[in-house]
Amino acid sequence: MSTNAIKPQQWQDLPNGAWLQEAVEDKLACWWPKVFGYHLLSMGPLSASLEKPNLPIGREFSMVEHGGASLIGSYRNLPMQNGVIDAAVCSLLLDFELDPYRVLRETDRVLISGGYLFIIGINPLSPAFIGKLLPKYQEQLPWCGRFFTPARVKDWLGLLGYQVIGDERLVYHHLLSDIYDESIWQHALQAWLPGCGSLYIIVARKLDTPLTPILDKQRVRRPNWSTAPTAGRTGHLGSHANKKEII
Repeated sequence: MSTNAIKPQQWQDLPNGAWLQEAVEDKLACWWPKVFGYHLLSMGPLSASLEKPNLPIGREFSMVEHGGASLIGSYRNLPMQNGVIDAAVCSLLLDFELDPYRVLRETDRVLISGGYLFIIGINPLSPAFIGKLLPKYQEQLPWCGRFFTPARVKDWLGLLGYQVIGDERLVYHHLLSDIYDESIWQHALQAWLPGCGSLYIIVARKLDTPLTPILDKQRVRRPNWSTAPTAGRTGHLGSHANKKEII
């Protein structure tokens, strides 16, 4: 069951949407040449509209719940087989899902071993959280969604067996007004509190590990301790005791 909150269908639905899209594309530009394979899955309309230059992947599929896309269905039940996707992109998707961990598990199901997972979300530990405190903005995008901390998302990925290889912050702005250019206080905020960017980008790779550890066949040999003989000592002590009795 999806959350009742309004979901963005394009970047322009968000405040400063074009500016946010450009900032995300700039951050991800260095990652696309590192992704190899045959199929990339863009989950959600915002993921599909991102420019992906120099991406050495044969085909990109877009997945939405309704509308025009390569695939239409639920993010919690992806209409594809296990292990057929080389990379997946979730752009501002988990923030508007009632069960985001289930979406991650379903994404994990279709990813191959070593596949890339790109997650873009809104950081609650940032100036963007101010809109959630103001009743005027609580029913508007993106503040009507649920903001998950990057640490929590990384915990979910750890439970699924992923290795986080990238964790970045961007857009040091509250998004309540237009962004014309990066001001002095934005540069200061980035310098003094680099972890409080309004958007985060997490890049992770899927690792397959055995469910049970393999025991080492070569066990450490325990020393075979033996007690020292005490028969002679007992007899010697006994002779001394007999002599004392005679005396």
